Amino acid sequence: MSELKIKDHIFKNRFFLGTGKFSSYTIMKEAIEKSNTELVTVALRRVDNNAKEENVLSYIPKNVILMPNTSGARDAKEAVRIARLSRELCQSDWIKIEVISDSKYLLPDNFETIKATEILAKEGFIVMPYVNPDLMDARRLVDAGAATVMPLGSPIGTNKGISTIELIKILINEIDLPIVVDAGIGAPSHAALAMEIGGDAALVNTAVAIAGDPVNMAYAFSLAVEAGRKGYESSLAQKNDLANASSPLTGFLH
Repeated sequence: MSELKIKDHIFKNRFFLGTGKFSSYTIMKEAIEKSNTELVTVALRRVDNNAKEENVLSYIPKNVILMPNTSGARDAKEAVRIARLSRELCQSDWIKIEVISDSKYLLPDNFETIKATEILAKEGFIVMPYVNPDLMDARRLVDAGAATVMPLGSPIGTNKGISTIELIKILINEIDLPIVVDAGIGAPSHAALAMEIGGDAALVNTAVAIAGDPVNMAYAFSLAVEAGRKGYESSLAQKNDLANASSPLTGFLH
């Protein structure tokens, strides 16, 4: 599997993991280590450097990139404020922009996300914005200085898979930035599909954290991402409407 470059950083593993919803920080740490992920996301509200016990940062391996997210932000102004606080608390320039004002479907606000991306990219952040898969908005994110574009596969936490597949394919074909498929990925097969269509990475949280065995599920997702990417790089066989025997039938049936 080829390496992935985001800004100046090289990733050997294209599976990224969120840290929310795990039953304990110990299980979260084991899942991170088992999957060999090189990047994890964390919500600022779960970071407390003054806590004597149960500080999430204490359970994230030092060799893993920490990418805070702006979870809870309802507009660009709030996202920028959270990002700046995250940089101070987490000592990381990586930031996932997540602006959500819709409380029912939790869909991202692309307009506010683009505004926040432009501000933070100018301040030296490595900005990975989470958005609805829209080509025009993705192009605006490129102009705003985004490091990647992170389209949702389906609404957060639904585990429905890649319901926006055709729109994501357009971004993959037209946007000259890594496309990281995020949200709604509920099974390793979904992650493999995201990679088979040409996605550059997949970010998963809920499907791992709430699994019966989160540690082995994290490992399964990591393997699926690798397999899907290898399939894409090997050029998948074309689909046909008619049957085509893999072995010659001439001289056997006639």
